[in-house]
Amino acid sequence: MSENAAIKILICQGTGGVSMGAKEVEAEFERVIAEKGVSATIGKRCDVIKTGCRGLCANDVLVDIITEEQGRITYDFVKPEEVENIVNEHIVNKTTLEKRKAKPYYNTFVDQQMRVVMTGCGQINPESLDAYLAEDGFKAVEQCVNQMNPASVIDEVKKSGLRGRGGGGFPTGMKWSFCAATPGNLKYVICNADEGDPGAFMDRSILEGDPYCIIEGMMIAGFAIGAEFGYVYVRAEYPLAIDRLQMAIDVCYEKGYLGQNVMGLGFNFDLRIKKGAGAFVCGEETALMASIEGERGMPRPRPPFPAVKGLWAKPTNINNVETFANIRHIILKGAEWYASLGTDTTKGTKIFAVTGKVKHTGLVEVPAGMTVRDVIYSVCGGIANNRKFKAVQAGGPSGGCIPADILDTPVDYDSLIKAGAMMGSGGLVVMDETTCMVDVARFFLTFTRDESCGKCVPCRIGLKAMLDILERITEGRGESTDIEKLLEMGTTIKKASLCGLGQTAPNPILSTIKYFRHEYEAHINEKRCPSNCCKELLKWEVITEKCVKCGACLKACPVDAIKWEKGQVAELIKEKCTKCKSCYDACRFMAIE
Repeated sequence: MSENAAIKILICQGTGGVSMGAKEVEAEFERVIAEKGVSATIGKRCDVIKTGCRGLCANDVLVDIITEEQGRITYDFVKPEEVENIVNEHIVNKTTLEKRKAKPYYNTFVDQQMRVVMTGCGQINPESLDAYLAEDGFKAVEQCVNQMNPASVIDEVKKSGLRGRGGGGFPTGMKWSFCAATPGNLKYVICNADEGDPGAFMDRSILEGDPYCIIEGMMIAGFAIGAEFGYVYVRAEYPLAIDRLQMAIDVCYEKGYLGQNVMGLGFNFDLRIKKGAGAFVCGEETALMASIEGERGMPRPRPPFPAVKGLWAKPTNINNVETFANIRHIILKGAEWYASLGTDTTKGTKIFAVTGKVKHTGLVEVPAGMTVRDVIYSVCGGIANNRKFKAVQAGGPSGGCIPADILDTPVDYDSLIKAGAMMGSGGLVVMDETTCMVDVARFFLTFTRDESCGKCVPCRIGLKAMLDILERITEGRGESTDIEKLLEMGTTIKKASLCGLGQTAPNPILSTIKYFRHEYEAHINEKRCPSNCCKELLKWEVITEKCVKCGACLKACPVDAIKWEKGQVAELIKEKCTKCKSCYDACRFMAIE
């Protein structure tokens, strides 16, 4: 910043920030600065800037203040009533409010990452074309048209080693080349933003925080394969993402960045949003195209693949949000730069949505190849309540579980598959010693069973049959043959299902049996849940020798089923207990069984 540079006040306004009151915080900054004449007092302009998601959503509202004297300081959990004091002390008096600063873990969370795709998220106003242009926006598409040709653009993407970030990991440049080589005057580009994995919000945050980069990535793809029309398929449950993307599209048409002869470069590209109804199966590309066409979202047999016969039977290229967000960086910085990041088989960075029993949940962008251990412990601070790490579910509801003894598995496509998991779209659900792996398998299979379109028998009937067995096991009615039945059915369903949903749905069961078979056996043979999780198998009593007499269970119980006095061991009144597990979750010493 120069001596007279404006002071920047960045306010996180992704979905998490807005839900926590970021708009009210922004309005209060504007009011205080205007009414108190702050700019005149300090002799500098104060710019209040809304940004997209910064990643640490659990700490919203996040406010960054950037000044010449103090650099960049972050405040978290900011409320409107605190704004006046922050302005007076930090901006006017140039004194950092040490007690209100984001704790040191925030800097660790950010510094350990490598932001490429999320460069603009949390940094620029997503609703401002000028802000995007100031960050070399649309320079990549201009470079492609003026200095390259379609074949050389595809070759550059191939050399970068970029693999599709939607889950399959197919080489992006190769997919583009297939569509480019297919004859036809009418072709389509589709951005798959139907992000359906529970706990995943990578695509949503990119659309909310940097929508113009998706438009530019799709324009480059259109130029490369010879397509003049694109769709962004977004689930309707993402209203803020849709609003900001539509605003960006409207501005691009107004300013000549979309439509006929875009940017005066001599090629045409039109773009539309298609809202999805929230069916998980529409994340599968053939079901997605059926939905755009107005049909029920159900998968189609392949081949023919979309590159040959896709949307309305025309050649079509489909990539997800994160894939398109990488394109401008590859073009501007070069394929060699991008290929230098990551591993031999997985280039670049990967965004993960880290949730579950971890201290700091949120979005994490790291170089491919960083170990699962480093993501959980170095970036996200380790396991909540300092409990023991047990497993991490990688790859969403269709992914597998990685146990503690292979925690040093690199996060790349091949290593995760070898471990029995998958990269997927990037969900990481962290589990501790209180998590029952049989119940985890049941939970994820419930989701995939509900989301099955029902078109093919293995998925429609097989998942229901597997779920029935898991429910019996968690209720203490398991049979000695159940484990082998699950293994046989899971293997068959993977081989015989039509689309990726059915082909991967058994993964949570197969991986948990592989690594945690002893838990299944305890449920079946001993009618016992080792993690004290499955309600039907719990004893519901306080373990005297483990109780530290802290009273945390009393405070957590919603029905007064805990009897406790200071200095005394807690007592559980079974007649009142509703088995809600509030006391168990509150006890950090595993004293309730």
